[in-house]
Amino acid sequence: MQSSQVNISSKSELLMDAPMFVKMMLMQALVGFFLYVNCLMIFTFLKKEVFWEDTRYILFAQMLFVDSAVMVLTDVLLIGSFYQLRIHMISCIIMCVVVSTLTCCSPLTLVAMCLERYVAICMPLRHANISTSRTRFFGFLIIWSISSITALFTFIAYLSVVRPGPLFSYVICGLEIMLEKEWQAQARAVILLVFFLLMIIIIVFTYIKIMIAARAASSEKKNSTNKSLRTVLLHAFQLFLCIMQFLTPYIEMPFWKLDVKVFNNVRYTNLVVFIIAPRCLSPLIYGLRDEKFFAGLRHYAMCGLTSLSQRRSVNRK
Repeated sequence: MQSSQVNISSKSELLMDAPMFVKMMLMQALVGFFLYVNCLMIFTFLKKEVFWEDTRYILFAQMLFVDSAVMVLTDVLLIGSFYQLRIHMISCIIMCVVVSTLTCCSPLTLVAMCLERYVAICMPLRHANISTSRTRFFGFLIIWSISSITALFTFIAYLSVVRPGPLFSYVICGLEIMLEKEWQAQARAVILLVFFLLMIIIIVFTYIKIMIAARAASSEKKNSTNKSLRTVLLHAFQLFLCIMQFLTPYIEMPFWKLDVKVFNNVRYTNLVVFIIAPRCLSPLIYGLRDEKFFAGLRHYAMCGLTSLSQRRSVNRK
């Protein structure tokens, strides 16, 4: 009994060391900043009706929502792990299922955005007929259905092997807690690998098609086509980072029972590189590079002062 108390106290001392505390404060600042930027962009989307009928902006808004939710929930899990906070097992399972679904939804939305650019560039005459509200509805239904496959499999597999007793216990919540047996982790890895290969094939296909269209395009359309080509490349890099986060539970699991301090450092690094970094690219790709969206974003970020100054300059003239 005394040895366990000493072990717990030593773990808490490790967790409360100054460098890790500074890292946690830095993490909260990063998450807070990007949440503010994402919320400002979502507000811009909601205020401009012109974006509501454009598929790429709707997908972008979904990406912002999913990214924001993933950042918040992952940050909550990191804080719980840092302070060794225990929550009810059922609440932890629900949170893990939601995080797993959202994590898969993010790269799938990226793939859908690449496909939208492919249709717009390579099939411009059919783009209006394909990009309808009915098509968007089925597209979102497919995205969310596929996103839930991994989470549902992990959930059902966990219930099939766990005893009823642990479901009513209190645990330090983490995504690895539902991987009770080795075969569960291996099966989940296979599912994610299949998803990864399919998404890579679609990204490469769209890039090649848009590149061919760029070479054949006239000088008037060349700039637009080249911009779409760069967008797909950025999405491919963003997709790579998103896919890498699927591997983070397998990187972190060996340290789960070995050393709490090392485990938290590894989890912190994975969170910054594979969770926060890919979600920094979403505002860059559409929020800053898209002239139409950036104009609305700047207007609301400056609280309407830009349009007011423009009106004053026109009146002076």
